[in-house]
Amino acid sequence: MSRHRAHIAMVGIPIVSHVLPSLEIIRELVARGHRVTYANDPVVADLITATGAEFVPCTSGLPVADNNWPDDPIAAMSLFLDDAIQALPQLGAAYDHDRADLYLYDIGAYAARALAETQDRPVMQLSPTFVAWKGYEQDVAAHVRQLPGADAYLAKFAQWLADCGASTTDVDAFAGPPAKALALIPRAMQPHGDQVDTDIVTFVGSCLGPRTGEGVWTRPAEAENVLLISLGSAYTRRPEFYRRCLAAFGNLPGWHVVLQIGKHTDPSELGDILPNVEVHSWVPQLAVLEQADVFLTHAGMGSSSEALFTGVPMIAVPQGAEQFMNADRLVELGVARRLDTPEATAETLRTTLSELVADTEVARRSALLRAEARAEGGTPRAADLIENMLLENTRG
Repeated sequence: MSRHRAHIAMVGIPIVSHVLPSLEIIRELVARGHRVTYANDPVVADLITATGAEFVPCTSGLPVADNNWPDDPIAAMSLFLDDAIQALPQLGAAYDHDRADLYLYDIGAYAARALAETQDRPVMQLSPTFVAWKGYEQDVAAHVRQLPGADAYLAKFAQWLADCGASTTDVDAFAGPPAKALALIPRAMQPHGDQVDTDIVTFVGSCLGPRTGEGVWTRPAEAENVLLISLGSAYTRRPEFYRRCLAAFGNLPGWHVVLQIGKHTDPSELGDILPNVEVHSWVPQLAVLEQADVFLTHAGMGSSSEALFTGVPMIAVPQGAEQFMNADRLVELGVARRLDTPEATAETLRTTLSELVADTEVARRSALLRAEARAEGGTPRAADLIENMLLENTRG
């Protein structure tokens, strides 16, 4: 395909698990000669500028600093709506006189779609989690509408759409995918994958790269097996759970343990750290997974996708949001065991690990899904599809 230098704008939200999945796409578009701007909160500026994209500050009100997310679904949805309402004027100030040829946006960055529609510019959604399927309205959305506060939330959303000048004024249509969307997850993780409209959504799988800026990790020469334990970036204030893991796996013969505890847990809360355990606030997860034998995970979409890509069996201990659904999906795929946090005692953790590594079917399924995930195309295919959309709109 013949290429021309275009201005591509990405608009995101400052949740690390939403930023990381698309970074390699951004890096690839820059490498192909496009001018790429990326609007997000300054807290993630370093991640973005490392790709070569131009950072555009857009302050967010999401509670990423203190990790204080509400449990109530409507309250959580309202946070994203309020963030979009306050972000749109900031995006307008940056892009009304520097319009992009194409807007890319994270599934949670509603303001980007509103901006693109007011400018009559093409827009493509990049989803780091599952997308709606035919029947989603009845399976999920209808139940959400029955929750306390849902009517007020929908009315506020509709009023904002009417006031901001978006061409899509129906809330359900606006919150869904636009004309084109890329799902940055393995299709295997998508609920009801056969019911997704593939004229709109393309599954490109995990878009990974070298991630040299995250650092490296070397497997100890004496390690017979490596277990990575991580609850991701959002649900890391879990000192009691980490102590159970240490009781389960500390000094477990043949196992070296890499424990990521996040920035909200003090290592001093864990007690004695045994010689076969290394504790970090953050690890280069993909680098560790490429050398690990088992992954104890919260079953976040990014972590689940990376484990499928590397073929690492999982112990899923979901903490919140869609992670419970993801954990069930991993079990259904035959690559994981699920333990809910109250059940995850030292004894059950140790027993689950033993059963998982002894199951030859888990190993077979992990290898099969690893091959399928790598065949979905990842970063190069995603960049090709973005350039195809640019070309189609240029011709149009």
